[in-house]
Amino acid sequence: MAHVLDGSIVSIHQALVEKRITPLELVDEAIKRAKANDDNAFECILEEQARQHAASLTNPEPNNVLWGIPYVLKDNFSTQGIETTAGSDIFKGYIPLYDATVVEKLKQANAVLIGKATLDELAMGGTGMTGHKGIQTNPYDPTHTRQIGGSSSGSAIAVSAGIVPFSIGSDTGDSVRKPASYAGLVGFKPSWGRISRYGLFPFAPSLDHVAYFTRNVEDANQLLNVLAGVDAHDATTLVEPFVEKPFSPTQTKIAVLKQVFDSIRNPIIRKAFLSSIEGLKKQGIIVDMVDFDEALLKAIYPTYMTISCAEATSNNANLDGIKFGPGYEGKTYQDVMMQARTNGFSELIKRRFVIGSFVLMRENQDVLFLRAQKIRRKIVNQLNSLFERYDGIYLPAAPTIAPLFKNSSDRLSNEYLIADSHLALGNFAGLPSLTLPLGFEDGLPFGANIMTAAKEEALCFSLASLLEETIGFKNLIASKEGLE
Repeated sequence: MAHVLDGSIVSIHQALVEKRITPLELVDEAIKRAKANDDNAFECILEEQARQHAASLTNPEPNNVLWGIPYVLKDNFSTQGIETTAGSDIFKGYIPLYDATVVEKLKQANAVLIGKATLDELAMGGTGMTGHKGIQTNPYDPTHTRQIGGSSSGSAIAVSAGIVPFSIGSDTGDSVRKPASYAGLVGFKPSWGRISRYGLFPFAPSLDHVAYFTRNVEDANQLLNVLAGVDAHDATTLVEPFVEKPFSPTQTKIAVLKQVFDSIRNPIIRKAFLSSIEGLKKQGIIVDMVDFDEALLKAIYPTYMTISCAEATSNNANLDGIKFGPGYEGKTYQDVMMQARTNGFSELIKRRFVIGSFVLMRENQDVLFLRAQKIRRKIVNQLNSLFERYDGIYLPAAPTIAPLFKNSSDRLSNEYLIADSHLALGNFAGLPSLTLPLGFEDGLPFGANIMTAAKEEALCFSLASLLEETIGFKNLIASKEGLE
């Protein structure tokens, strides 16, 4: 029999207000599920702290939709008094002195943090395989042979496996929206600056976004109302507030990027996507296949790697074994740093820092870093010109279901360079972007993505709600036997 915890945020809230369940009972069930899960979703489960917080909540707040709701936080957000590792040995034993703004807002809403989620180390990587806790696996796959995706891997598992109704992640290239596709979830990234990043460990600040997972579009909308806002600690936060807006399908035009769709080979995904387009057209929406410069699409991945590695190298220069990280003996500062970084970072992080350092060398900046920035600007300009004619861009979120760990993509193929990397468009331009379930292949989910112009989150939610209704998948939870 379904438990209250299996519902949406809105339905759980109603049960709490009606006192059909208490926050403590909810949290006890969430912790029980967290402990039973075998997909390696948690850096730590905060059982005592969560139960104490939940027990203190005795008077339901009808107008506070997150009151008493358990959630999980990616372990690259600062939590006062709680070890925060970002999935890296370099941060072992690091206990922040302050909460990230997102954490503070959720505390004020009396949402209950039950644990911190595993991730790819320092949020770099898209497989859920590089964090210091080992690999994370997909709850839809009982054989533990398929990826959940990353870097927000544990956060995706926590919602997909039914442990909590929402979780917080971060998205620099597709780190929430790609796992959402593999996990049958809604994964949402708002406009750059819509949610404060104060207390989020920086990866590539010009691309980083606070993002999150829910089981339906309405919950994603509700969550943004809580998390959005100006923050004195983050000068990049948007001044304009997030507000709901009226929506009319008959006045809406959506673009499908032809080169992206053509690069997808999977016939089941292609069929499901085309079927969803027909459903949109029946609602009165105009959907056009439009051309996008293929050379620019092929440049997404190398441009992303160049910029993100350069920014990451600069931002993480303080991870030297003195300011952060385990202490090592050495005659010089360089000796200490060499030992700390050799022992504290995985091979993936070392490679990315080498790339970033190479890109930022004075003799390489013009030909590599500045060229990547110019290509990014060309991509953003073409996106902005599309939004002068269309209200949204709609595409399959990924070209496949969750990959097998043993499989490696052909990184020179159009399917990888274009269809597997196109979600980074939303990071390049700082646009609202939402992934939602589109269909299933062999019991494994795959998703679609809707993206709108900057600061148009309300329109993104409206289009996504229409798609959710058209496609018919909502509030999905994985189990080892299939779907609940």
